[in-house]
Amino acid sequence: MSSIQSLLETLDSLVWGPPLLILLVGTGIYLTLRLGLLQIVRLPLALRLVFGRDQGEGKEGDVSSFGALCTALSATIGTGNIVGVATAIKLGGPGALFWMWMAALFGMATKYAECLLAVKYRVQDANGQMAGGPMHYLERGLGSPLLAKLFALFGVGVAFFGIGTFPQVNAITDAMTISFSVPREVTAALLTLLVAMVTLGGLNAIANVSTKIVPFMALFYIGSCLAVLYANLADLPTAIALVISSAFTGSAATGGFVGAGIMLAIQSGVARGVFSNESGLGSAPIAAAAAKTNSCVEQGLVSMTGTFFDTIVICTMTGLVLVVTGAWSSAESGAAMTSLAFSHGLNPQVGVYLVSIGLLFFAFTTILGWNYYGERCAEYLLGVKAIKPYRVIYLLLVASGAFLHLDMIWVLADIVNGLMAVPNLIGLIGLRHVIIDETRAFFAARDADDQEPDIQPA
Repeated sequence: MSSIQSLLETLDSLVWGPPLLILLVGTGIYLTLRLGLLQIVRLPLALRLVFGRDQGEGKEGDVSSFGALCTALSATIGTGNIVGVATAIKLGGPGALFWMWMAALFGMATKYAECLLAVKYRVQDANGQMAGGPMHYLERGLGSPLLAKLFALFGVGVAFFGIGTFPQVNAITDAMTISFSVPREVTAALLTLLVAMVTLGGLNAIANVSTKIVPFMALFYIGSCLAVLYANLADLPTAIALVISSAFTGSAATGGFVGAGIMLAIQSGVARGVFSNESGLGSAPIAAAAAKTNSCVEQGLVSMTGTFFDTIVICTMTGLVLVVTGAWSSAESGAAMTSLAFSHGLNPQVGVYLVSIGLLFFAFTTILGWNYYGERCAEYLLGVKAIKPYRVIYLLLVASGAFLHLDMIWVLADIVNGLMAVPNLIGLIGLRHVIIDETRAFFAARDADDQEPDIQPA
């Protein structure tokens, strides 16, 4: 058994090694250049579309653009925003946060492109619902049913055995047990019931819950972080300077920290940034395809703000709290490090509860979001008849996740999650002309009298 575990860990290191990270970031850099720094230049427009009054009334689709964005954010804003940032900084030092920003900056262009394609190539399924995502633009756009089926297969695997169930369920049950002394059995029963009540209602129910919980949980967590930063305001400029300088010089050993070089800061920051916001992995386009919109470009703009909110805003909050309080150099790691940071920054008792509550909300919404992703992938592979069995299996896995500590399963899910990106990135590269042409046509019509330079064709 240990040899299998060792083999999977080796494969995991290969999958999430430099080649995939370079491909992910490289695709983002290419799209950034070809789209004329769209994620920066058009960010104000994207934010207006997110918070605007026009949320798709009378347009083709299942949920509002905001609902689709919140569904995607429910899956991406998860334990990685609390635990993952701590892991990256523990491994690569404060400079890892800077490289998370870089991954997010270029990842916004990737997220824009994949969600644009999701709307352009979406179809209506036998139940009358919109179905889209990498599996559809790989088949209908790129003309590769094989890559489409591989992506869908990997998507179901991640939903069943990884991000969607076990890590999130364990995070919730551990938080409830440690902070509130609630037995695991009680938490497992209540969690399964809550997930069933939402997911059995389909996308509209998931979107309705997400549009209420996601903004609340994000504001709650950001507010908590701002309270810590305000309490340590005098040290904030030094902390920011340390993040930037460490990105290019490495980090010296302090406290329980063993020191990190520049390459380790880059690799840990980029890897955690990509893993957190999922830009290029192909998950968010599945939700984007259901948006009520007549413009694939507009939905691409709305969707790219997900990476902005996830990494540029929320991960930054966590990272700065870890650095400004000095918790990054302690002997703690993961959630314990983040709890220590909040305990140092605020009242010790309050700090622990804030992290636990954050984990509860983040993990719960991730379960909901990945339920939908896996469902769409299962439907693509087996048709609408697979939806009900899929939901039942998903709920059984949620119920059992509280009692499982299967490191092998988690490593396997990590591998499959990385493998999702491969066919998706092939699709983005193969359909780059479609992405650029659609973008040029949209902004040419919108900015007919504008003097901004045209996007150059690939």
